[in-house]
Amino acid sequence: MNPRALILHATGTNRDRDVARAIELAGGSPDIRHIHELLHRRVTWDEYQMLVVPGGFSYADALGAGRLLALDMEAYFADEVRAFVEAGKPVIGICNGFQALVRAGILPGIANVKATLTFNQSGHFECRWVTLRATSTQCVWTRELNDLIDCPVAHGEGRFLVSTPEGWTELQRNDQIALIYTSREGKPAGGAYPENPNGSPGDVAGVCNPAGNVLGLMPHPENHIFQWQHPRWTRGFQGRLGLRLFENGVLYARTR
Repeated sequence: MNPRALILHATGTNRDRDVARAIELAGGSPDIRHIHELLHRRVTWDEYQMLVVPGGFSYADALGAGRLLALDMEAYFADEVRAFVEAGKPVIGICNGFQALVRAGILPGIANVKATLTFNQSGHFECRWVTLRATSTQCVWTRELNDLIDCPVAHGEGRFLVSTPEGWTELQRNDQIALIYTSREGKPAGGAYPENPNGSPGDVAGVCNPAGNVLGLMPHPENHIFQWQHPRWTRGFQGRLGLRLFENGVLYARTR
């Protein structure tokens, strides 16, 4: 049986169908559910082997991107989400979903390390294609992901910051920096714009929890799962699909 993926939908979510298609192509069984369906127990968390918090503008980004969705997760589903994570089930938060996971305290998942996703250094919304490289062997979503990934970003609050230098050291020691922004050749962006679209120190595009089963990232790998989605596909560009990321997640979910 294919692993079932709960795709969490809230008012303003708009990438749920995109990521559902990616999960389906990767061999999973996606199920988009509004947050109210969980609140009223029409479905239960233990029916699923994966959790996806997709992108969009949940609750119109009121009070900050992902903040109200994070409050929902904390107020109504804290125990369920904690049990899901502690069971080792794969969880992914993309863009707005990443923001929600960080603001709910699920990422980076270290008690003494506080992080946030704040306004882009450019001072405006960034909508462009970027190149990513996997840098963590701890993260189940990025293991053996040797090829680069090209995919779009679309965010105004994507700069990942940690409260203290010691926090950065801890993330690096735990191998929690899962994805970084690079040049088209795969070299670290070195903070250079627009390769690093938001000014995240260390070119951080995605981080995982210490156990490696929870991944959050700002770019949208679900929007490059077919060759023809790339802006240069008519020029013969091949590869660098985001699909492999979801294949890793589904493969790991089969063991849960």
